[in-house]
Amino acid sequence: MTPAARRALEAAGRLFYERGIHAVGVDLIAAEAGVTKKTLYDRFGSKEQIVVEYLADRDERWRAFLAGYLAGAPTPRARILAVFDASRDWAEEFSGKGCSMINAHAEISDPVHPAYPIITSQKAWMLALFTDLVEEIAPREAGRLARTLMLLHEGALVAHGLKVFPGAVEQARDDAERLVASVEE
Repeated sequence: MTPAARRALEAAGRLFYERGIHAVGVDLIAAEAGVTKKTLYDRFGSKEQIVVEYLADRDERWRAFLAGYLAGAPTPRARILAVFDASRDWAEEFSGKGCSMINAHAEISDPVHPAYPIITSQKAWMLALFTDLVEEIAPREAGRLARTLMLLHEGALVAHGLKVFPGAVEQARDDAERLVASVEE
């Protein structure tokens, strides 16, 4: 990616996250990035493709961030809790307004939109991750427990983004820890 395209993607990502996808136009992205609209269209083709690349980039960065936490967790229980620890730290550093995928889904719920598969695939990946992690400690309960952990995790991200109450991710982690302890075989 050229430096101008990278600047455009970074500006678009910041603006989409702060203001919402529908509220941000190509003119604003170009102005913020210091590029022309022609550069945006030459590189991305459409605003929809900029949204796709923004969400794909955000997902890739989240997965890499989370991988570091998972790699540092020595036990299956610790790996499950590491997801919540990573989410807490990611939220503090990058996500004051909540999960970018959940926020994007609030604006993009049409399955034919090119960004829709990015959003739903990210959440499917999270469920598969929880399922894989739970299978290590409670294989007979993996499906149910993974879904419960996913609900705790995603609910915490929503509560954090909406500032419903402080410490949402930390509370979800504590609840996850108790839940996992109750089913360990």
